[in-house]
Amino acid sequence: MADNKTKPTEASVESYFSAIQDETRRKDCEALAKLMAKATKQQPKMWGSSIVGFGSYHYKYESGREGDMCLTGFSPRKPSLVLYIGSPLDDNTLMSKLGKHTRGKGCLYIKKLDDVDRSVLRQIIQKACKSR
Repeated sequence: MADNKTKPTEASVESYFSAIQDETRRKDCEALAKLMAKATKQQPKMWGSSIVGFGSYHYKYESGREGDMCLTGFSPRKPSLVLYIGSPLDDNTLMSKLGKHTRGKGCLYIKKLDDVDRSVLRQIIQKACKSR
């Protein structure tokens, strides 16, 4: 079985942020990293080349595939910030209070951090960490 390609690295989160050319996106990433660090009580770490992750957990699927992944994290993609949240995205009551966003299977997409209520986002992040 193939190894998980997304693993923690020794790369600098600060260097990763400083390479983001769009100033608004860079500031959003820095603010999001602070929010996630406070919510998770974990320091940011690069996972692979483009995910800023917090904490870790071990997973094992019924298929036998297993590995480690960050509890929560994000990646600044071109169209939006992608937050790796998981099952809390199914909490429609909480999600309805968040603000402007879209969601996919386990991922939350935010164009700008100012589009969402940061206190609600913090609750979602905390819930994501507890659900793992």
